[in-house]
Amino acid sequence: MMNSKQRFLAALDCQQPDRVPVWEMYMNGSSIIKVAQLLSADVGDVSDRQDLYGQEGEVVIDMYCEIVEQLDLDGTCFGIAQGLVPESDNTARDKFGTLQQLSDLGEPYPLEGPLNEEADLKGYDMAARLEEDDFIQIKQVIEKVGPDKAHVVQIADPYKISWRLRGGMQELMIDYATAPALVHGIKRIATDYCLAAVEMSAKIGADAMVMPGDVAGEESLIMSPEHYREYVKPYQAEIVEHAHKRGMPIVKHSDGNMWPILDDLIEVGFDGFHPVQPQCMDIGETKQYLAGKCCVLGNIDCRELLVFGTEEEVEQTVKETIEVAAPGGGYILVSSNSIHPSVKPENFIAMVKAAHKYGAYE
Repeated sequence: MMNSKQRFLAALDCQQPDRVPVWEMYMNGSSIIKVAQLLSADVGDVSDRQDLYGQEGEVVIDMYCEIVEQLDLDGTCFGIAQGLVPESDNTARDKFGTLQQLSDLGEPYPLEGPLNEEADLKGYDMAARLEEDDFIQIKQVIEKVGPDKAHVVQIADPYKISWRLRGGMQELMIDYATAPALVHGIKRIATDYCLAAVEMSAKIGADAMVMPGDVAGEESLIMSPEHYREYVKPYQAEIVEHAHKRGMPIVKHSDGNMWPILDDLIEVGFDGFHPVQPQCMDIGETKQYLAGKCCVLGNIDCRELLVFGTEEEVEQTVKETIEVAAPGGGYILVSSNSIHPSVKPENFIAMVKAAHKYGAYE
């Protein structure tokens, strides 16, 4: 019988493990607390649950690890600290110079960035500001959960990092048309940061990485396929090649309709595609297209089903999803984005239990 790491990595390699792995890319602090309380885990004192500004404190890390163990998730996932320092009640500046708007309901979004013209590029080295302490959450989880689980690090897409450095996606999109040299300069800086992050991730014992950064909406790509191939794809390919040299498979995360560039993701060399958003992509069709080329991770609906559905509806959806996505291997069951604050904790638990119930390969 496989352990969780073997199961997860086998599926990511488009192989058929003993059962469908189940994993989650992101659970925020409030969701972790609600799930842990429902599992009757020892949640301790959660009144002051953040030890570092913008990061989950060790109490919540402990709860997260308890969830992984109790529900027998096959992997963990945490991101790299950004070193946020508060500037007001709802804003903070990260260690790279981006001012961010904070929210309890989702990740921060940029209000202003440090790179606004070509002159700003000179001497700006994002990679040099990366420290091993930025991986503190990941190291804590690896130490607490142990080596039998697959430990995945979130390292943002250089495209996503670029629009943060520019102070917003809209600024970067304008640059695509008006300032290509600035765009490539920022992408170089972001890519060098990602390469350094891959090195540190491998050093601390991570097994794989996921690259968040949406490049599509529900109707179409956020940019043209031509702009993706000019401004994004080459930098992704460089990071994927480097991750593979360090023995780390890499998953691309993007919500939205990714059909126009699915072939590009295969050419780049991504080992997995997450999360196959059900509002605009069919999981069975996607699996059939990617079978043997790229693992499929997803797509249990966290916008409607996990928020408003019943546990019985969740179980039935998981069963149906496994029936169309699991045959032949190369599938990992995950939500369609994340376990966010509006997801019913009962439904998340039902999702995981149903995956174990229906996911065994004969």
